Amino acid sequence: MDAQGLDWLLVPLHQLVSWGAAGAMVFGGVVPYIPQYRDIRRTQNAEGFSTYVCLVLLVANILRILFWFGRHFESPLLWQSIVMILAMLVMLKLCTEVRVANELNVKRRLFADFDPHHFWHWSSFADYVQCVLAFTGVAGYVTYLSIDSALFVETLGFLAVLTEAMLGVPQLYRNQRHQSTEGMSIKMVLMWTSGDTFKTAYFLLNGAPLQFSVCGLLQVLVDLAILAQAYIFSRHPPKPAPHTAHPTSAKAL
Repeated sequence: MDAQGLDWLLVPLHQLVSWGAAGAMVFGGVVPYIPQYRDIRRTQNAEGFSTYVCLVLLVANILRILFWFGRHFESPLLWQSIVMILAMLVMLKLCTEVRVANELNVKRRLFADFDPHHFWHWSSFADYVQCVLAFTGVAGYVTYLSIDSALFVETLGFLAVLTEAMLGVPQLYRNQRHQSTEGMSIKMVLMWTSGDTFKTAYFLLNGAPLQFSVCGLLQVLVDLAILAQAYIFSRHPPKPAPHTAHPTSAKAL
């Protein structure tokens, strides 16, 4: 049977694979956070997870959506950004509730105070929403004014994917500072690595803008560095400092 005779099978199969890849792009990015979310709910302890990961992803995906208005890319990448923003808000809500519940006699911190010392360590989920809306409004207004500039649009796209490429850096820094990966979900990082590898391959095979492919490769390297930390710290756990009181709650970067 020649190739033309198999069209009835190959065409639907190709469409099915394309839909599967698109679905994986849209929802695959949030899957790594499911085990971390469940761990936080189970232990009622969010110290091991850096909420700056949420900040990085919120900024990156807001910028990516704005980039779409200047240069339309594939719809799955746009929907991925929308789904990721919703997922990060859910993670932030849980982490904030758990952290505030574990803090005792701590002064209430508000976004409206504009205190840089307490940035992204506010006492209410509503403050994080206000910050996200403020950033979206300012960035959206600047994009509206500059949308006709090709240089601005390309720079916006580069900033979006570069910010996302830095996703693992807050977790990498937190692990290095504490010389430990305790409280961090290894499953989450393994899923980061596999997802970022798939995403980068998707960018390369589908001719996505160059910024996406380059920053995807950088993201995979950061994921591998975090896995290396987990291996090293598990073999050489840090010795507890003598006569040091253990606080009930600590801020994770």
